[in-house]
Order: sequence, then structure tokens, then C-alpha cells
Amino acid sequence: MKTLQVVAMKWMSASLLGLMTVGAVQADHHGDKQDIVDTAAAAGQFETLAAALEAAGLVETLKGEGPFTVFAPTDEAFAALPEGTVESLLEPENLDQLQAVLTYHVVPGKVMAEQAMDLDSATTVQGQDITISTSYGNVMVNDATVIQADIEASNGVIHVIDSVLLPE
Repeated sequence: MKTLQVVAMKWMSASLLGLMTVGAVQADHHGDKQDIVDTAAAAGQFETLAAALEAAGLVETLKGEGPFTVFAPTDEAFAALPEGTVESLLEPENLDQLQAVLTYHVVPGKVMAEQAMDLDSATTVQGQDITISTSYGNVMVNDATVIQADIEASNGVIHVIDSVLLPE
């Protein structure tokens, strides 16, 4: 079981980019849902996330088969980080740290909000667990609030969150 989890986590890390981008479900010209990355890009509120995914080399992974569950912070969530944090993470010498932060926002598999509410935690692609709880009727992931849930994509689901999750 542990070996399967390690393989799944490595595979999910490769798919993180697409999941991290969040937006309204968009249909392509064939009427099919777009992948996580394209769905997020179309939303217009994940420019920082998209840039981070590109810098981390995770776009193609998140455009992969999946399924993935991405807890996607908005541009406002990234702007709320201490000054210089995003710029520092985007520097080439901090690639490992950037990848760790981004993969901490991705859970292997497709976890819809109703399912998440029955969980206490989930293991991320990065390897650490996130805490899932409810508070005053809101679903919380660590200290972040899910502000929009269940944005379905062809390779998973996006849940929009109001702050950036930072691994320990």
C-alpha cells in the first residue's frame, strides 16, 4: 500500500500544475470539459498560480490524465503573503521549495466537496497531510476557506481557496 501511495504521489506531483489553476468550468468546441490548467486559466483569477505552475514545470503534469483535486488559491490569496514571498519562490534557485508549495495544494484522485466534508485530512502530492474541517458552515483546508467548490474539469476537480497553503 505504501509503495502505491509513493507512486501515486510522484504521479500526482507531475499533474499538479493543471489542478492548481481554478476557474469556472469551460467547455471546448467539442462540448467536453477542459483540463484543470485550461479551466483555471480561463477563470482569470489565477494568474499568479498559473505563473508559479509554469515556473515549477508542473503545467504538463496537471494537464495529464489525473484525476486530481486542486485547492487553488486566488491571485488575492498570493497577494496576501508577506511581501517578497512570491518573487522569492519564483527564483530558479528556489524551484524545489516552489514545487513543494504547489504540490501541497494537490490531492490525488477526485474529491468532491461532499466527500471532503466527511474527511479529517488528506495526503497531498507533496507528501504531507492537509487538515479538512468545517467551521460556521464553511469547508476549511488547514486555515484556508473554500470559497468556491466542485469546479469540474476533464481530469479532476478544483476547489478555490482564499489563502495559500504552506507545508511545514
